[in-house]
Order: sequence, then C-alpha cells, then structure tokens
Amino acid sequence: MPTTRPGRRTAFPAATAAALAAVLTAAGCSSSGSAAQDDANAKITLTVNLFSDFGYADLYKQYEQLHPNITVKENRADLGAHHQNLQAHLLAGSGTADVEAIEIGQVAGFRPQAAKFVNFLDNGVTKDQWVPSKTAPASSADGSALFGLGTDMGGMALCYRSDLFRAAGLPTDRDQVSALLTDWQAYTAAGKDFLAKSPNKGAKWFDSAGNLFSAIVAQAPTGFYDASGKPVVTENPAVKQAFDLVAGAVKDGESAGIQAFTPAWDTGFQKSQFATVACPAWMSYEFKANPPTDGGHWDIARIPGGGGNWGGSYLTVPKSGKHTKAAVELAKWLTAPEQEAWLFKNKGYFPSDQALWSQPDIAGHTDPLFNDAPTGKIFSQSAKDLKPQPLGAHGAEIGTALGNALTSVEQGKADPATAWTKALADVANITG
Repeated sequence: MPTTRPGRRTAFPAATAAALAAVLTAAGCSSSGSAAQDDANAKITLTVNLFSDFGYADLYKQYEQLHPNITVKENRADLGAHHQNLQAHLLAGSGTADVEAIEIGQVAGFRPQAAKFVNFLDNGVTKDQWVPSKTAPASSADGSALFGLGTDMGGMALCYRSDLFRAAGLPTDRDQVSALLTDWQAYTAAGKDFLAKSPNKGAKWFDSAGNLFSAIVAQAPTGFYDASGKPVVTENPAVKQAFDLVAGAVKDGESAGIQAFTPAWDTGFQKSQFATVACPAWMSYEFKANPPTDGGHWDIARIPGGGGNWGGSYLTVPKSGKHTKAAVELAKWLTAPEQEAWLFKNKGYFPSDQALWSQPDIAGHTDPLFNDAPTGKIFSQSAKDLKPQPLGAHGAEIGTALGNALTSVEQGKADPATAWTKALADVANITG
C-alpha cells in the first residue's frame, strides 16, 4: 500500500523523543485504553489511522450500510509521523485508533510488541489466506499470533511511455520491451540508447535515482537485513551493486532527478519528463492522478530482473482501542477477498490474498489507462516470482538514507564514492 504519497520513505526526526515523552506524560494523567466492547446494536464510531489513501472511502460507505450502528472515521498522517505516533501510543497504553495501518517496511519494528495487538488467529482468521511472505512479518516471533492482516502487495512492473519509445526507435510492444529489458544492466544500456536517439531532449530515461534503487534492491534475496535480523548493508554486495548501477546511470544523464512523490514529480508525469518508471501495483494511483497533458500513453512491461515486491501494508487492531471487537470485524472485512478484488479493479491495489491471483476477474484484468495492458497477469506473475526478502526494524530509514545519498549525486552535491561513504555513516547511526 502506498505511503503518504505511495512509496515515500520518511526518516524518524529528532523530535520523536520529545513527542514520545509528551504522549507518555499525558498518558500518566489518564486511564489506559479501555478496549471496551459495545452492545451489538450500540451506536459507535470506529477510527482508522492510515498514512495515505488506501482507497477505502467507498468501502466504508458499504460497511456502514451493512452495519447501520457503525460510523467509520479515517485519519491520515505522514508515514513517519503515523508510525511514530503508533509506537508512542502503544508504549503509553492509550491513544491508538481502533484500526491502525502498518507499512511493510515498518512492520518489523512492531513485532516485539505483537502482544499489544489483537491476535487475529483467535478471531476466525487463518494464515492461508495470504502467502507466507505476507503473514510472517506480521506474526509474533513464535508464530502463534498474527497481529496484522495483509492489504495489498507491491508486485512490480515497468511502466513506460510507448510514444517516447517509438520516437527514439525503441520497441513499443510490451512483450518486445520485456525481451529488451531483461535485467537492470540491459535497462540502463537501453537508457543510453534512448538519450542518444530521442528527439525529445527534455525527456530522461527514468524519474529518480531513489525510486530505481528501491526497485532493484527489492528484488535481491537479501536486502538491508539478513534472516537473523542483523543489518547487512555493508556486507551485502547486492546493495552496493544496486547503488553503483544507479549512480552510474545518473552520471550518464539518464535520471530526470525529480524527487518522487513531490509536485515536481506530478509535473514530470504530465509533461513527459521521463520515459520509464519502476512501477509497483499501487503506483497506478499516480498515473490516474497525473495523465500526460500531451496526449501520450503509458504501457506496462515485465520488470527487469523479474518479480519482486515494493511496498504493501497491514491492518492491525491495538488492544488499547475502544472498540476492539467491532474493529476486528471491520479489519477482516476490508481485507477479505471480495474487498481486495474490488480495490485492485477500481484502485489498482494488487491483492495479497493469494487465491485471487488465479481468479479470472483478477488474472484477466486489463487497464485502459495502460493501453489495455493485462495488469492482472503481469502483477500476478510478479507476485508468484517473488522471493521473500528478510525485513528489519529500520528498513524504511535505511532506504531513506541510501536514497538521499543518490539524490546528492543527482544534484551534483557529491560523487558516488563520497555519497556511499556518507550513506554508510547514516546507516550506522540508524542501526546503532
């Protein structure tokens, strides 16, 4: 699921400690969350705290029609602030919403507090609804509790401007594009060819170094953490190789240098400032919101390297919430197959419910936004090809540090070697 704007990574600011202290002080003056249960017909308001638009607005209305005594109120905050607040409220024992979302890059940091969330396995849920790579991060260490229900997955593809490809003499058929861009080395080589032949000298090959780096690292068997939960950025060659490949492409002029999920990035979509975007399923939100103003068209091909997952989220029910029983039912309903299928077909959020991947209405789904591309088939195959990557408590912050280093290269503020050294120092500070 997207972050504040889909995919953004937000580091924890220094003010977190002060904010946490304030929350704890306030908690000392009040009783902890009651987790009170209401009469089945009592009028209640369920609060849902999210960090971006999960596409739930229409579903809330449907749920309220099915449950006339329930009103759903959604609150949103920036990804970093959202997770900081949740951590603080869990420590304080009060202040949480009835339903709280957790992004996949953050979920490992909440695993030690699994006991502070409702165990869905005690509430009619079985893990086999989702793939193990989805349930494992949101399970207690011994596997006896499931504290998060999977929403979407960030199965990856490559979005490309077919008109810009055609003008540069590159293939436009999505199968031919997939055959050309088999891996990331082939992708950056094609970027050089594009820049040399494109008549549109204002168009770059990709949007931003940080986005490209995130996609490449997401495919590695091991990313920022090993299976034991140890940070391995310095020891893992896949991270350095991805960093060097992207930094090299930046030096070759392939990046538009537009920071992702900013107003300038929106303009980049609209004004054809880049020809390709590493495209997890949830990013279709950006294409719908920012169609090209010049009449150009996007299409989708297989992601170079094949498979991979970038993003996705969970719904949790903290035990300190006011209406835990009703909240559990809402969270279960929002993540049920029918609702996950609706979210994909109407909002583009690919379901983590594995049984849906082979259903005709999902596997055969096409999207007119992408030249009627078989998005269901593409994202289903990407999900099936996924090799689960170990997650760690500070994965999101590490990704931010490395992305910031690449941004400094894009902006001419540092050479790749200096940026890498700075990134490692930042990672060391993050991981302690």
